[in-house]
Amino acid sequence: MTAPTTPFRKILIANRGEIALRIMRTARAQGYRTVAVYSTADAGARHVREADQAVCIGEPLPAQSYLRIPALIEAARLAGADAVHPGYGFLAENEDFAQACQDAGLVFIGPSAEAIRAMGHKAGAKALMMEAGVPCIPGYQGEDQGEARMAQEAARIGYPVMVKATAGGGGRGMRLVPSADQFAELLRSARSEAQSAFGDPEVILERAIVQPRHIEIQVFADRHGNAIHLGERDCSVQRRHQKLVEEAPSPAVDAELRARMGAVAVQAVRAIRYEGAGTLEFLLDGDGNFYFMEMNTRLQVEHPVTEAITGLDLVALQLRVAAGEPLPLTQEQVRFAGHAIEVRLCAEDADQHFMPQSGSMALWQMPESLRVEHALASGTEIPPYYDSMIAKLIAHGDTREAARRKLLAGLEDAVALGVTTNQGFLQRCLAHPVFAAGGATTDFIARHQQDLLAPDPALRARAAVLAAVLLLQTQAPSAGAQAGHMTYDLPVGLRFTLGGETLEARVTQPRRHRFVVEIGGTQSTLVLEEVGAQALRFSCDGLGERAWFHRDGASLLLHYRGQPLRVQDLTRAAAVRQGEAGGDGKLRASMNGRVVAVLAAVGEAVQAGQALVTLEAMKMEHIHAAPRAGRLVALHVKAGDQVAAQRVVAEIED
Repeated sequence: MTAPTTPFRKILIANRGEIALRIMRTARAQGYRTVAVYSTADAGARHVREADQAVCIGEPLPAQSYLRIPALIEAARLAGADAVHPGYGFLAENEDFAQACQDAGLVFIGPSAEAIRAMGHKAGAKALMMEAGVPCIPGYQGEDQGEARMAQEAARIGYPVMVKATAGGGGRGMRLVPSADQFAELLRSARSEAQSAFGDPEVILERAIVQPRHIEIQVFADRHGNAIHLGERDCSVQRRHQKLVEEAPSPAVDAELRARMGAVAVQAVRAIRYEGAGTLEFLLDGDGNFYFMEMNTRLQVEHPVTEAITGLDLVALQLRVAAGEPLPLTQEQVRFAGHAIEVRLCAEDADQHFMPQSGSMALWQMPESLRVEHALASGTEIPPYYDSMIAKLIAHGDTREAARRKLLAGLEDAVALGVTTNQGFLQRCLAHPVFAAGGATTDFIARHQQDLLAPDPALRARAAVLAAVLLLQTQAPSAGAQAGHMTYDLPVGLRFTLGGETLEARVTQPRRHRFVVEIGGTQSTLVLEEVGAQALRFSCDGLGERAWFHRDGASLLLHYRGQPLRVQDLTRAAAVRQGEAGGDGKLRASMNGRVVAVLAAVGEAVQAGQALVTLEAMKMEHIHAAPRAGRLVALHVKAGDQVAAQRVVAEIED
């Protein structure tokens, strides 16, 4: 019997940002019309402007507009769309959404609701994979979720064990438990995060594989019974179980292992009659043994590296399969060429435990040497409601080293000023000798965190000289003078912060473009050669260089030698008394976010460092602790509240 076709003409993209633009690009090339949806926070976003049509689906919170299935179905009806592409995240792996699209007569560009249901629940998926002969990690996925039973099973499995939410993904609801005395606390923490993220607190237990690699196999299947794999991706460089660097092929996988893993993955998707794009994720140990973790029933964030080495457009394949057409190639026709590496540029502060950031991106300039997937421009506002990833940068080369070198250079050329990102951290990951040698495992960041977070003193010293000059050149002009054209025959004193350090500088300007800067007893000469609105060329002690900058009041943002730096002018500010920070007993929100838990009560005696409030921002939870010991005299928030950065959420007195 011939499988039915399901042709469509107009696609509603139930997502936002870079993935919405990525889907639009291929859809437009294939002759499809596109419809964007957006929350009020995204009204001016690029994906809205570039779609053929757009529909507003509500406020970002508390309704969480991108998750409102009825609003999305109504948006499709209003625009006359006959297909829906979910992208990734949000509702991409939501069986109810897939079913709602089907019930509304819309082609869902993804697997069936039944397949999503089967693979979206980790316990059930693991049972299915075991039946299909796929090697799985020993563990417990039973219905008895009682704490006593879970502790008993953890002891049977043997520590360390991994606690994992049965629903969802992205590292949420996952905790590594090193020993029995920490099990109860970490189990409760995982359940709380799983409930908040997925509405389901159920978890499974698995034996923790020590120093594994995270390897995933890209698969495609159609409704005609054809199934292929497109090789593997190595996603071992992670923080908080969320990927930061991905590459294809894996430096740890040879042709024989690739064939074995690929065959197992194809066998698995055939067993469940899968249709569309999917990814089977495995842990690979040092002896070449691999174990199934989960299946992602959608397009992956890291799909560009597979596209780079295969020459295939994975979104085009998705559209073809969804329309009922057979896959255009067989397994024997899949070819791999070269090596590709991707990094995820995220709005987060690596120095502050990867805390998510939001705000306005003052200066945004991406390199033409790389494939860059993003939806930003200078002046774009990054809201606090969504995932912290703001761009993906991808390099392809004939060899792994060529791709790594190209990506590192391109990442250094990327200018992102205004919102703190992990740009410098990513550079240090790519440059680290363990990664360069292809030896990174899933504990790479934890094992080498000190190296990856270490500042470069030489760079900071030269940046401080440049900062001092720019603070003078970009200050508001005094009466009768023009900014940038004043000279300073006598030393001008400056006080500013750079990289958390407070510095004092003395600057003289003997000639219009020549400056002598003294910081900490060291004197340097800087000559401005060419200065634009946000870029300059200069020489410092004879070495010519370039940099980008943005001045906003007392803040000066610098991009120098590939590093984004923030300078705060304190010259006219009153000195902060030593020990004052936190001394007033007020606990302030460190970011814009939603209160997911209040962990203490008014009147309670608390210790310094005791957890008081948990905030959620950009898919991560952050515990806010008491800044000092004392009695909790006021709580200004409750669970569910939305708070702005620096808002006082609690007060403590002696």
